[in-house]
Amino acid sequence: MDALKLIAQDSIKAEKPVAEVGDTVRVDVKIREGDRERIQAFEGIVIAHKGSGVSETFTVRRVSYGVGIERVFPVHSPNVAAVTTIRKGKVRRAKLYYLRDRVGKAAKVKQDLK
Repeated sequence: MDALKLIAQDSIKAEKPVAEVGDTVRVDVKIREGDRERIQAFEGIVIAHKGSGVSETFTVRRVSYGVGIERVFPVHSPNVAAVTTIRKGKVRRAKLYYLRDRVGKAAKVKQDLK
């Protein structure tokens, strides 16, 4: 068991991206296409934060062409190049799954003016 913990400690990033639930973020993801590598941005609202240690993840939701898209990103993944917070959200829940049922302006999260 100690060997697993040692391997897990090596793969944890030194600076963990700070993306809180309710924030609008832009996640830069490394995409491999053949022998080339490029960075693709995914922008949306963080609706969930889950786990701890190496298995920590956060879920980002966006609506593209009228279809809701959710992606789960591991916090310590080497494929996640950067997480940029665009706007802080003011929420009172740990999980914002209720946004899945909302459409239009009702799916907005208030901005935190701190």
